[in-house]
Amino acid sequence: MTGIVVLGSTNMDLVAYVAYAPKRGETVTGREFRTIPGGKGANQAVAAARAGGDVTMIGAVGSDDFGVRLRQTLVSSGVDTDLLRTADGPSGTAHIVVDDEGGNSIVVIPGANGAVTHLVPGDEALIATADALLLQLELPLSAVLDGAEAARRHGVRTVLTPAPAQPLPPELLAATDLLVPNEHEAATLAGIADPHAAAEALLRQVPEVVITLGAAGSLYARRGAAPLTVPAPRVTAVDTTAAGDTFVGALAVALVEGRPVQQALSWASAAAALCVQREGASTSMPYRAEIDAS
Repeated sequence: MTGIVVLGSTNMDLVAYVAYAPKRGETVTGREFRTIPGGKGANQAVAAARAGGDVTMIGAVGSDDFGVRLRQTLVSSGVDTDLLRTADGPSGTAHIVVDDEGGNSIVVIPGANGAVTHLVPGDEALIATADALLLQLELPLSAVLDGAEAARRHGVRTVLTPAPAQPLPPELLAATDLLVPNEHEAATLAGIADPHAAAEALLRQVPEVVITLGAAGSLYARRGAAPLTVPAPRVTAVDTTAAGDTFVGALAVALVEGRPVQQALSWASAAAALCVQREGASTSMPYRAEIDAS
C-alpha cells in the first residue's frame, strides 16, 4: 500500500445531462439529473484509493445532508476521513452540464471548502508520514500553500493540479515537485498555447510537469531530459467529468510505487479512459483490477 494524503475539496456534483449545452440566454430540456459525490480533492482521493493507495483526506464537508453523503462516499471507497472536518453550513457544490458528446461545463460553489484556510493540529503530522501529497485549487490558496510547505519540510513529494486555473504564487510553485495541468491550465500558467512550449516554460518554475492532452494522451517533461508523449487508449467518451482527477490519483499511486514514468503515465491514462466511458465523477472511477486488465 502506498501512503497518499489529499488536501482538497469535497463537493456534491449536481449534474444535468443534455443533448447540447445552452448558450447564454437559452433554455434547453435535459434528459436526466443526478447528484453525485465529487470535488477535485475527493475525486483524487477516491481514484487513488481504488487504484490501490492508502489514502487519507484532509478538507471539510458541510453540516448538511450532502456532507453526510460525501463523507460516506469517501469511507466506502477506502479513504480515511478522520481529518476531514465538518463546517457549519452547506457543503461545496458543483453545477455541471454534460452534453451528448461527453463534454462538460462546471460552476463550483465552495461552501464548506472555503472554511479550510490553513492546516490545523494533526494535519502536518499526517502529511509528514505520506509518500505523496495531492493538492488542487478548490480550497483557499492559503491552505494549499500551507500543505505544500509542510510537505517540503518533511521531504514529501507534492503533486499539484492547478485547477481551477489561476495565477499561482511563486512560493507555491517553489514547493511543488510535480505540476499536472491540462492544456488550458498549462496555457494559462505559461502564457503559451503550445503544450510543448508551455511545458518548457513551466520547467523554469517546477522540476517536473505532466500536461494532460485529453484523447491525445499526456506530455511529460523534466528538467534536463527530453520530453515524453504517452498516448491514451482510444475510447468513446460518455462523460469526461473527473477524468483528470482519475488520471492524477492513479498516477500518484504508480509513481510512489516506483514505476517508471512512461509505465506510470500509461497506467494512469488507462484509468482515465475507463472513467470517461461511464457517467459521473466518483461513480465512474475504476478499481485497480480494472486498470490492470485494460
